[in-house]
Amino acid sequence: MLQMMITKRIGRRQFHFTVQGSNFHETVAEYDRLSFPDVAACALCGSDNLDLTSRVAQGKFKYTSIKCLSCRGDLTFGKNKDDEQSYFLRKKESGELDWRAYEKAEK
Repeated sequence: MLQMMITKRIGRRQFHFTVQGSNFHETVAEYDRLSFPDVAACALCGSDNLDLTSRVAQGKFKYTSIKCLSCRGDLTFGKNKDDEQSYFLRKKESGELDWRAYEKAEK
């Protein structure tokens, strides 16, 4: 079993991930599943006070996001339909990361 450690920087924090495979090719393939870039700051307010979050909506939809702890903006990860273990950061048609401003729920 081979292992590889990957560090991703999200704002001012570093997150360490370990991937493994039975050979070099499988280990690198597992690394490729984390195909998102480092994110230095929130595109909405410029803060580097970011964190990784996860939630489950309606008891079945799983979301993983980068959350800005300053303005509550959100950058959601997407998953490939063919391979739900591969993650990427959602982008707009222009190619920019798809940051969403916090919207207060109406009562």
